Amino acid sequence: MPRSTPTPVSADCYTAGMNRIFVFCAVALLAIPVMGEELAPRMTGITPGFSMAVYTDEVPNARQMAETESGVLFVGTRRAGRLYAVVPSPDGSPEVVTFATGLTMPSGLALLGDDLYVAALDRVLRYPEIETNFRQSPKPEVVTDALPDKYHHGWKYLSVGPDAYLYVPVGAPCNVCDETDERFASILRMDPRTGEATVYAHGVRNSVGMAWHPETSQLWFTDNGRDMMGDDIPPEEVNRVIEPGAHYGFPYIHGTAIRDPEYGRDHDPADYVPPEVEIQAHAAAIGMDFYTGDAFGSDYANAMFIAEHGSWNRSSKVGYRVSVVQFVDDTPVYSPFVDVWLEGQRASGRPADVLAARDGSLLVSDDQGGRIYRVTRNAE
Repeated sequence: MPRSTPTPVSADCYTAGMNRIFVFCAVALLAIPVMGEELAPRMTGITPGFSMAVYTDEVPNARQMAETESGVLFVGTRRAGRLYAVVPSPDGSPEVVTFATGLTMPSGLALLGDDLYVAALDRVLRYPEIETNFRQSPKPEVVTDALPDKYHHGWKYLSVGPDAYLYVPVGAPCNVCDETDERFASILRMDPRTGEATVYAHGVRNSVGMAWHPETSQLWFTDNGRDMMGDDIPPEEVNRVIEPGAHYGFPYIHGTAIRDPEYGRDHDPADYVPPEVEIQAHAAAIGMDFYTGDAFGSDYANAMFIAEHGSWNRSSKVGYRVSVVQFVDDTPVYSPFVDVWLEGQRASGRPADVLAARDGSLLVSDDQGGRIYRVTRNAE
């Protein structure tokens, strides 16, 4: 499949010359903002024919989302350590229930059957029959507590594959390094009953977004490029798994053929899987989903939507938007879709995840503003 060319991030914390030490950077770990202090997003910059509205603004630090068949939306967080249930109501004003607190970076979550699975740093938790008991502050079961516990790139995403296994990324514990534990910089395939895991994809620096193609059932994932190589290299990546166990380049090769100045000298780009799509460096492409509904029209059938969380370490900001990859004769074509959160150098929000909802809309979580947005196509 041909690959797109770079177009317009990597929200990593680092200490120059000390890549193996995790440092909470001021940008990434500011106190959760007060809603009144947030800038209002400007409602220009939305693809013509579409509209966006706030679904709820009561989900501080909202990250990955998962929706039940009845429309209850479960939402993870990173800094806040909480889990939310967003319950729809007939008047369009959903109720938000905080059903867990005090967790360590419970950023990733996914539904499997009636159970909610949550990735919280070194643990994967299971909340059985979550839709019937989230109001009772349920106690989770521990699927595993044996994942790496490094905070640097330790927040995770979760996905359920067609095989009913969990897929769990484990980021590199550094800006760039070559770790001996093969679980770092990888995506794991995990048995949801036992927690046993094997490496499904190697050389993945920091993936915080995954989705399965609705027709091919292949896993696609975002990956954030390393820092300290300049404003425009290396690119953020969108990758596809064709062969389980393949290597995607990190820390040796970035993008299609950029050798790492420290680790790449003796490595041939041809030995690694190149990205399907390259996105502007530092845009922080994270949460993603394929659109399988009918409401957006045939031109968006199976389109891939991506949350670009936005840069923290670039001379001018990039990202802070939702982009879309449409497939034209099997060729991925990248373009901005909702670009409303960045005005000049001031950002009013940071998209963290996207979800193709059961009602045909696209939901967008904003961990800076504590909001869930709902994007719909206008009636003609």
